[in-house]
Amino acid sequence: MVPHRIARSTVLLTTAALLAAGVACLPEPPATETTTARAASERALAPSGEPYSEDREPCANRDPLRQALWGELHVHSTLSMDAWLWDVRSTPDDVFRFAKGEEIRFAPLDAEGSPTRPAQLERPIDFASLTDHASFQGEVAMCTRPEEPGYESPACAFFRGEVPFEPNPAGDFATRMGAISAALQADGGRPARRGDLCGEEGAGCIGVMQSVWEEQQAAAERHYDRSENCRFTSLHGYEYTATPDLAKVHHNVIFRNANVPEKPIAWIDEPDVYGLWEKLAAQCRDAATGCDVITLPHNSNLSNGNMFATGGRDLPIEAQRDRARLRADIERLVELNQIKGDSECRNGFSNVLGGRDEFCEFEEWRGPDVTECGPDEVGVGALVGTGCVHRRDYVRYALAEGFREQARIGVNPFKIGIVAATDAHNGNPGDVEEYSFQGWSGITDDTREERIAKSTSPMQATNSLMANPGGLAGVWAEENSRDAIFNAMKRKETFGTSGPRITARFFGGWDYPEDLCGDPELVSKGYAGGVPMGGDLPTPPSAEAAPVFVVSAMRDVGIPAHPGGLLQRAQVVKGWIDAEDNFHQQVIDVAGGENDAYVDEATCQPRGNGHNSLCTVWTDPDFNANQNAFYYVRVLENPSCRWSARQCLEEANDPNASGRSSGCEDSSIPKTIQERLWTSPIWFDAPAAG
Repeated sequence: MVPHRIARSTVLLTTAALLAAGVACLPEPPATETTTARAASERALAPSGEPYSEDREPCANRDPLRQALWGELHVHSTLSMDAWLWDVRSTPDDVFRFAKGEEIRFAPLDAEGSPTRPAQLERPIDFASLTDHASFQGEVAMCTRPEEPGYESPACAFFRGEVPFEPNPAGDFATRMGAISAALQADGGRPARRGDLCGEEGAGCIGVMQSVWEEQQAAAERHYDRSENCRFTSLHGYEYTATPDLAKVHHNVIFRNANVPEKPIAWIDEPDVYGLWEKLAAQCRDAATGCDVITLPHNSNLSNGNMFATGGRDLPIEAQRDRARLRADIERLVELNQIKGDSECRNGFSNVLGGRDEFCEFEEWRGPDVTECGPDEVGVGALVGTGCVHRRDYVRYALAEGFREQARIGVNPFKIGIVAATDAHNGNPGDVEEYSFQGWSGITDDTREERIAKSTSPMQATNSLMANPGGLAGVWAEENSRDAIFNAMKRKETFGTSGPRITARFFGGWDYPEDLCGDPELVSKGYAGGVPMGGDLPTPPSAEAAPVFVVSAMRDVGIPAHPGGLLQRAQVVKGWIDAEDNFHQQVIDVAGGENDAYVDEATCQPRGNGHNSLCTVWTDPDFNANQNAFYYVRVLENPSCRWSARQCLEEANDPNASGRSSGCEDSSIPKTIQERLWTSPIWFDAPAAG
């Protein structure tokens, strides 16, 4: 066991202490004269050693070896068009209050229009960003606030549901959304603003969108703890919701501090994602205003091959390089897991060698019979369950695609780190527990019966049974401040989990000692001897050298009423491309492995052996110094009950239940899952030939 220096949300325990104390939380160690003096001497500087980028008190709790902070970079409030239609009334202030552990309320609404269902995090999170959909944000505010000039318009009355309409195969949601868009599939699959509602060139709705953006900023500023206690960090952000032809190509936009552009860049106004990055560079990164920004794609699993397509191959080669550099500089992370499924990997793609990965397709939304896209093909309609699936829809193969681009133009646009999130639309960031899942989309899944019934909606986004509670973003940061968290995200020293607060350290170098796992200075020696997750291996010291990796993971101990699961195994996932353009994947159990763990499905109780922690020093025996490669760590818990199995058991034991829900009888719905963690990769770039 090694000292991970976990933040207040988790507990630092040795293996012996875990066994002795069960899941009880240990108190924080008292500050000593030495640690107090060290903290005082560092307070004038941000974690980088440079002045903070904003006016704030330095954090008293700082660790130069970094601590794990838990957060959420993707959540929606009532300001998002879909959330409002689902009777979500959580405000930006509610979102941040919920993240800090305060109670808020979900739909359904009472007669006065107020939400009625209480909800509260079992464990607060350390940071959060509110990422409402920029597209149609002005229209939604205009149509739901009586003081706005368009409120009385026929389009707004239709959107609010005040105008009867005939049943539509697209469903109530799509029909009412269509009222505030000129055409849901106009201009090559891109919606357009309504001239009669928004005015010339959409100026009226863009102006309201800007005022809503200012409201979001004000809420984030109110909840940011700038005191030395550093209890909570709010980050400014929004979602660029690109959905061309109902393929999901969404990106969240996250800013370093309060220096942000005057209004969001919405897909409805800027349909080209490279246009998004160019405008972010001009309005933020290069504007000399103190603004800095990153973007994160999500749900690439529903992108029909669009998310990691490069495009622009008819441009001059230097222009292609400039586009790749821009993308690599701003698109630093990817949201690998959330309520709409896992985007790590999928079995069965052509030109993928290395055998079946039994742990791919975790919470997969697209079925096994979906047609594979052609090599240069993109599809349509994944959001409604149609169209082909492409290797580029999954992060593991996108990492390999980066090597292909690097060979072609000399720049790798896909050196992306890993996080996870929820994408919850109830205003409930970090609400990821399987045992207390209350749904994610307002009135559509506000009861147990709705959550475990098989949906008949054509929009998979409202298929409650397919959804899961989502995941968490983890960062290794010196302190809980905007600068420290943003720096961690930029250097990709991040990880994601499917919900549990598992932690992992991952270092790569050339000469770590084999006994480092027993060393109390593992972390400091890990940094000193190599690079952490998100880094690039340095040049090999000799032609015979092979990279050495340190993998150390700790389980989530949970809370007394709900202990966390034991760890089953830690794996290193390696990927590369050969001279024939085949993608190779290799998954190696480096610590732990197959065991006797299982779940008693009659009670949802876990059984069998597992680990409190896992640690190993692993050398790649098949290393090729002339071949680019990436490595990341995946840590798996023992099997546990899926949320739907828990709620089916509740239904079966409920004397007031009206009958057995359809989802509970469906054998294709898994009853158990294996919760997991993914680290950001470590890359090896082979020296250029010649």
